[in-house]
Amino acid sequence: MTLAPWEYLFLAFNSFNFHDLFYPIWIAALALLVLLLVLYAVRTRQLRHHPPFLEMYEWMLWTGIIFYSWLVLCALFIFDFLFIVGGLVVGLGVFAWIRFIRFPPILQAYERQLAKQRYFDRRRFSHPETTIRSKASKRRRRR
Repeated sequence: MTLAPWEYLFLAFNSFNFHDLFYPIWIAALALLVLLLVLYAVRTRQLRHHPPFLEMYEWMLWTGIIFYSWLVLCALFIFDFLFIVGGLVVGLGVFAWIRFIRFPPILQAYERQLAKQRYFDRRRFSHPETTIRSKASKRRRRR
């Protein structure tokens, strides 16, 4: 380290200036982008009947596409390190906001709705004769 810490922010983000960070950051961003696409495809297929979870995964998908693509593009076009640090702070902050602030109240309300629905279904079908059809009364034939 030959420069002051704030002077590194204005250096080009390449393998020469940041030889210990350059390859791990862009390779991890590319790998996480692919992992995010696979995870989205799998989880949306599993949770297709639960709209709040689908909405959360869609938010995570678009945030991840923007965030990880930004890191790869910054490495590809050799932006200053300031843009990498700023992108990391904003991207990880948005991920944390989505997962821990925006969606927990929505998911709790949905879980309460499902619990209430299960309770009323159980109560409705708790009596054994509620699922048995009553026989239609036989009509007498008139001649």
